[in-house]
Amino acid sequence: MLGAAGTDTGPDSRTTPKGLDERWELESIGWPTLHPPEGIAGEAGTTTPKLHRAALSARLPHLPVIGGGLTIARSRGWHLPTVTGGGRTERFPFVEKGTEGELCGRTMHASASALRTLIKGGRVVNDDCTQEADVYIENGVVQLVGRELMIPGGAKVIDATGKLVMPGGIDTSTHFQETFMNATSVDDYYHGTKAALVGGTTTIIGYALPDKENSLLEAFKKCRDLADPKVCCDYCLHVGVTWWGPQVQFEMEELVKEHGVNSFQTYMTYKDQYMLRDNELYQAFRACKSLGAIPCVHAENGELVAEGAKEALELGITGPEGLDISRPEELEAEATHRAITIANRTHCPLYLVNVSSKSAGDVIASAKMQGKIIYGETTLAHTTLNGSSYYHPDWSHAAAHVTAPPLRLDASTPNYLMSLLANDTINVVASDHRPFTIKQKAIGKEDFTKIPHGVTGVQDRMTVIWEKGVVGGKMDENCFVAVTSSNAAKIFNLYPKKGRIVPGADADIVVWDPEATRTISVSTQVQGGDVNLHENVRCHGVPLVTISRGRVVYEDGIFTCAEGTGKFCPLRPFSEFVYKKLIQREKNLTTKAVDRAPYIGDVAMVLNVGKETPAHPDVQFRSVTRHSGVRDLHESSFSLSGSQVDDHLPKRPVSRVLAPPGGHSNGIW
Repeated sequence: MLGAAGTDTGPDSRTTPKGLDERWELESIGWPTLHPPEGIAGEAGTTTPKLHRAALSARLPHLPVIGGGLTIARSRGWHLPTVTGGGRTERFPFVEKGTEGELCGRTMHASASALRTLIKGGRVVNDDCTQEADVYIENGVVQLVGRELMIPGGAKVIDATGKLVMPGGIDTSTHFQETFMNATSVDDYYHGTKAALVGGTTTIIGYALPDKENSLLEAFKKCRDLADPKVCCDYCLHVGVTWWGPQVQFEMEELVKEHGVNSFQTYMTYKDQYMLRDNELYQAFRACKSLGAIPCVHAENGELVAEGAKEALELGITGPEGLDISRPEELEAEATHRAITIANRTHCPLYLVNVSSKSAGDVIASAKMQGKIIYGETTLAHTTLNGSSYYHPDWSHAAAHVTAPPLRLDASTPNYLMSLLANDTINVVASDHRPFTIKQKAIGKEDFTKIPHGVTGVQDRMTVIWEKGVVGGKMDENCFVAVTSSNAAKIFNLYPKKGRIVPGADADIVVWDPEATRTISVSTQVQGGDVNLHENVRCHGVPLVTISRGRVVYEDGIFTCAEGTGKFCPLRPFSEFVYKKLIQREKNLTTKAVDRAPYIGDVAMVLNVGKETPAHPDVQFRSVTRHSGVRDLHESSFSLSGSQVDDHLPKRPVSRVLAPPGGHSNGIW
């Protein structure tokens, strides 16, 4: 790192060359050894090839081209090249092997003007309004929004004329470097967050899911250890409640109060792995309510899913179509209604994830009409694709679409879910990004219950939703910002630091070209996986520039961010957006006992607790039948002696019936 006097205090203790009028600082954490492409890692004096020269020139506009390329000098201690030109020197990360024209590794952060950015000439879009305005950013924070701004000199200017300037996306469901169903998702936190930034998403929420009987705290710390050195953008974590006990409740409290967690993921499916029963959900919801946290629920009837899968396998159905057969949407609708009921009984808000069907959407709509505090999240796949692919003759194609709940066979479902997003019945659209290769999916080639559940989407989420939602006429640009960013920020208590472009907010911004198009392809994607469910889909709406905490990390197709530059965002409990109405209702609906005079009459004597006792000694009761629901004739009150159970009662007058009901019959029987 460079000292205050301009002396290099790094491992090889060089002196800063003359003419360096700005101090460049390295990250204080360790530098990885990267694998540069040929032409970058040569001896001192090696010049950059053309492809990489353009990338470096874009990153270092103050450096002139010398002899057809920027001069590279190998740094002995850091395994980094030093770029020199025009009397200026900057240590620079290698270009990642195999990705031409792209800068990665650890970035250098310039003080002063390098942290100032002016986005000029665009239309600023928030969830509630759109305005023509410039945006001035300094030190990672939005400082000014308006026209004809008076700003310090030396700022980087981004021309956004004819473009939209929107809050960066917030993806509330990502599964990076997660082991699930005996397979580990192929994107780690670096490649996953890199794909998010390229797609216009600047904050992700991941999952820490402990196995049954395992510590929630340990699962959380393990995820932090995996993520912190690698993330390129800001991130938060949901923590899974996969079992219940005093330890779980204690650790939930510690996570909320000391570790910045305000949401807990629960499952009503995945029997014997993650599933909680109703009484456990009740206790988990009560704990969330007392802590000001938000319970997130994957709602499917786990017991019936397990039975359906068993029956399908017994019928010889082993392929991906078994997923659709064993998990019909009525099981999702039933579990959705049950989760809402349990949450209502505990006076706790509820966040339903992976809403996949029309019937579940209708249950949510009905609950909201009744005033229940419910929030819904659907996914990119469920709002744009249907389940016909499960019946495709190519097993690999069918298996690539396996997720839970399954994509629905009803072709009108995606359009219906998009409408629910547009009218705020469902509030958030996430990617639920959990990519597996076809080789990993083949774990279940002979048993569909063993195919790992997961699809891609973190990179394509915003573009595809723009195409299907905005271009498709379902929503306007403000609604788009709401469902991809602002609503999530409000629900999880990030708002207005994130999810809105206003002075004081984090400078997480995307410059969006609504007219530009791109064709989605697995061959050009940054996210992992060997299949893209939206292959060859041509989409309008492309992120041109992505800014994360004031740093331009993606511009004109060039990614210039580094692993480890993202930060963990602690989430405060008692989100006002979620809990404000709930707290007020509790003040008005407090349950109270009825004030009445005590009972002073006689009380029957209880002889045997738990057994029925005749109220009067003369009244006899037939014993309980031994076979539930079926009368045992061996215990009949009929007696061969002629005595009956009512012989002690006064005799009633007898009337002879001359003609039975229905009239007299002369038939011979």
